[in-house]
Amino acid sequence: MRHLITGGAGFIGSHLTEALLRRGDEVFILDDLSTGSVENIRHLKTHERFHYFFDSITNKQLLAELVDEADIVFHLAAAVGVRLIVESPVRTLETNVYGTQLVLDAASKKKKLVVTASTSEVYGKSDKVPFHEDADLVLGATTMGRWSYAASKAVDEFLALSYWKEKKLPVIVVRLFNTVGPRQIGRYGMVLPNFVRQALEGSPITIFGTGQQSRCFCDVRDTIESILRLIAKESAIGEVINIGSDEEISIEGLARVVKHRTKSESPITYIPYDQAYEPGFEDMPRRVPALEKLQKLTGFRPATPLTEIVDRVVAHFQKEADVVLVPTTSGVSSATASH
Repeated sequence: MRHLITGGAGFIGSHLTEALLRRGDEVFILDDLSTGSVENIRHLKTHERFHYFFDSITNKQLLAELVDEADIVFHLAAAVGVRLIVESPVRTLETNVYGTQLVLDAASKKKKLVVTASTSEVYGKSDKVPFHEDADLVLGATTMGRWSYAASKAVDEFLALSYWKEKKLPVIVVRLFNTVGPRQIGRYGMVLPNFVRQALEGSPITIFGTGQQSRCFCDVRDTIESILRLIAKESAIGEVINIGSDEEISIEGLARVVKHRTKSESPITYIPYDQAYEPGFEDMPRRVPALEKLQKLTGFRPATPLTEIVDRVVAHFQKEADVVLVPTTSGVSSATASH
């Protein structure tokens, strides 16, 4: 099989690339490196079945050529991260909506299966937890840029499903819930890598808001396994499917887990949302996926324990930054950088 991954140099895209190559498949990636990184795929660049193109999906000719090469298109390219979304709402909307339309249009000409990555953000402020795929979406006011990402991804879903209904383009929409793991960076507001970095540096572990808001964190390996199982199921075509873990933890609880697993002496501090992002910033108190649909379609349910996920992220940071644990005068280990 031959695959195209838009956003293939990103965190999830690079892990998906590795999984497909392990299966013996051929992979083409297209990434403009706006949020992806060459470092994520450097170890793959000499692989005979791996092909990379650093360009935008708005390059219609290149996109058409790559779609034509592929049996399946994984559309992961998107503006991501709360901070980026708040600071660059125009880029968020243009990248997500226009980019998705271009991918779907190119794929529809040859009826190539498209897996479109959406997000748990589309559920917005809904309090109907756990979130089911057919539940109402409850978004905030258009005057709050924070909701532009959720709105753009909801439009992406409408576009994908419309191409399926009207043009018979096979599509699968996956709503991802906080996928985490090695190679994810905290630059755009991703909470777990930020906590781990802060803990290893011995700097304050910074929580935005009260810390009582809760989330579920899914190991990237489980996310990839879910996606690969879905593309093998014809019954998944035309469907929207949640992918995530349903092990819920508060953000304050996550900070404590990270502090414990790293044996860090970092203090836990709190910053109000209006200082961290923008005045009037709204967040969801809980975000938990219903996973019955995923399990029914694939026989799989993400179940990697949070402690194992945190340990994997910690190990990655220690390897990348050459971070070592050194004893303090109190006899308790503390994390410091060796450079």
